[in-house]
Amino acid sequence: MSCGESPKKHYPHEVFSSKRAAHLDTRLRRFLYRPDRLAERYVRYGDRVLDFGCGPGFFTREFAKRVGEIGQVYAVDLQEEMLAILRAKLDPEELMSRVRTHQCKPDSISLPAELHGTFDTAFAIFVVHEVPDPEKLFREIALLLKHGGTLFYTEPPFIVSGREFREHIAEAEAAGFRVVERSWYFVNRAAVLRKV
Repeated sequence: MSCGESPKKHYPHEVFSSKRAAHLDTRLRRFLYRPDRLAERYVRYGDRVLDFGCGPGFFTREFAKRVGEIGQVYAVDLQEEMLAILRAKLDPEELMSRVRTHQCKPDSISLPAELHGTFDTAFAIFVVHEVPDPEKLFREIALLLKHGGTLFYTEPPFIVSGREFREHIAEAEAAGFRVVERSWYFVNRAAVLRKV
């Protein structure tokens, strides 16, 4: 830390346990969050998509449908139990041929370097607040995205304050993103960012 620089604020949040995964994929949540509409808006046929913090695959399913047979979704989560639930749900729907699951490390996405610059779109939905170093996370996502690639980022306001959300946006901008849209995603703060 250089002279005059204020220390970074740390916001401790717990990782959502895989034991509560059933709460993340319900009929009510599908009605409220409309993952199909989110996919229609930001995912195209043939895209390579990063679903960071995918959990049990609530959004992954719709991303996989949208990318089609020639696209690919990388479903990334810290908990292998979440990834196992995702595979068990998507396999009977014959969507797993479009999905690669990857267990990340607590402090890194840890996807191989050959994937740098190959993703069209990345999603970080209700998860950045659980990451120990959001600034590093945004840098890693920027490395993975193509130039001009899109990052959709959203957080629940009852967990993440407006100040914390703004600080995360500033960290994303420092990592090489530009905000192109701010909105509410149902009752959650959201931003669409572009890699510059």
